[in-house]
Amino acid sequence: MKLKKLICFVVLILSFAVVHSQQKNVNILVFSKTGAFRHKSIPTGIKFMTELASKNNWRVSFSEDSNDFTNTNLDQFNVLVFLNTSGDIFNENQKQALQHYMANGNGFVGIHAASDTEKEWPWFTKMIGATFKNHPKVQNATLNIEKSSGHPAINHLKETEVFKDEWYNFLKPVDKHVNVLASLDEDSYEGKKMNTKNHPITWFHYYDGGRVFYTGMGHVDEAYSDPRFEKMIHGAILWAANLKDIKSPSSKKWTNLFEEDLHKNWDVFIGAPHATVRDLDNVDPNSDGKNATPLGLNNDPKNVFTYKEENGENLLHISGEIYGALTSKQAYENYHLKLQFKWGEKVWEPRLLRKRDSGILYHCHGSQTAFWNVWMASQEFQVQETDIGDYYGLVDVLIDIPSEKKEGEKEFNYLKKGTLNPFSAVQRFPPNHCNKDSDNENPHGEWNTLELICFEGTSLHIVNGKVVMALYNSKYQNPDKEIVPLTKGRIQIQSEAAEVYYKNVQIKSINKIPNKFIKQTK
Repeated sequence: MKLKKLICFVVLILSFAVVHSQQKNVNILVFSKTGAFRHKSIPTGIKFMTELASKNNWRVSFSEDSNDFTNTNLDQFNVLVFLNTSGDIFNENQKQALQHYMANGNGFVGIHAASDTEKEWPWFTKMIGATFKNHPKVQNATLNIEKSSGHPAINHLKETEVFKDEWYNFLKPVDKHVNVLASLDEDSYEGKKMNTKNHPITWFHYYDGGRVFYTGMGHVDEAYSDPRFEKMIHGAILWAANLKDIKSPSSKKWTNLFEEDLHKNWDVFIGAPHATVRDLDNVDPNSDGKNATPLGLNNDPKNVFTYKEENGENLLHISGEIYGALTSKQAYENYHLKLQFKWGEKVWEPRLLRKRDSGILYHCHGSQTAFWNVWMASQEFQVQETDIGDYYGLVDVLIDIPSEKKEGEKEFNYLKKGTLNPFSAVQRFPPNHCNKDSDNENPHGEWNTLELICFEGTSLHIVNGKVVMALYNSKYQNPDKEIVPLTKGRIQIQSEAAEVYYKNVQIKSINKIPNKFIKQTK
């Protein structure tokens, strides 16, 4: 392996002991191979990363050898930094290694020309979020900073900042699935522009199991001596390494998650069309809806998920025609989710003769295709006719539920004063499913209110005001096969072969479980 290593250690003074404990596990591979234009600032960027690692007691390695992209080698790193890479630089095996790395929950930080890399590889361009087109001359420009994001990469910046750099235009507007952190004011500079209402230049998102940060800055040498840029990359690396997270909103007020622009808070992921789906090209004639190629991220040609107004109310309509997921762009922890839903009339293959189904998945993590090529590893609040509030575990999760299995029965039933039994999606036994308490669903066609409360490993499934299940000690098996706590993740609303409507989807952060619900668990 042609990997040039630099291991940087510094002795930190006592006042920084906590910071040291947080950062000691950061292990970075800085990759700067170029297959097209080579930036003269790469050596300056390498020096910058060397010094940043030294200041923070990070381990850092440098490479321009694509042969370093193997599963075994990449498994030792938790952050990849693509420093002004360019052109086509990977073969198929190396591409698979990068995908494996991201699927294991690792982090990626792209600087400047990372968006001029592997421009014909769709998976990579979606990971970056945009593809380089051209640029004006190097000059000052004003950036509008999304302070409300709470992201550690930009928390130190003011609402507007002036930087000098080479400002990229992209082939198409930045992808819907990214969360913008900084945008260019196109009136503040001269030359080639995108001429769009919004010209993002820095963003982040969760992608295929990993965390991705990108900034179009980093062309000029001066960028690497700007303390604002240093703090940006420092925060980006800590976030990508899952060591520093986005600041949760301090407000305990309800936040509406459904707006006219559905993509403001949600991504759409569409699975594999069943063989019976009509008016769609290239449907696999043998597809069972689970084991074929998914349509993918924000590719919904059949409008499975649509936002509409009906009788003065804003509704999410899920047709159910293809398995899919509406996935929150943000990960949530310690929250109260509340929404209303009702069943529609249509049902589709492969569930024509089964109960209508549309679950709520929470603590979602990992790849979008972990379960049936369409859903993430997660805990599930089952939304199925007569079974609303049941529990299912998907892929790698575990949880404890007070429950009992009566003699002669195959399944466990929730019992609030029952024995605390383990449930697991990791092994065949214990099971990954537990039935709720009594059915509290309203008649077909009427609206139901569902609430999900998650706090420090405890979850409550609430149907029309009644706690139908309390769950404890949420955990998952990480890529190292360790069983660790699972208290945070994205939220998914399923499309699962049944028509359904949702409205009034709201969320708020909590610092304890409300007493009125705790009383129902005792």
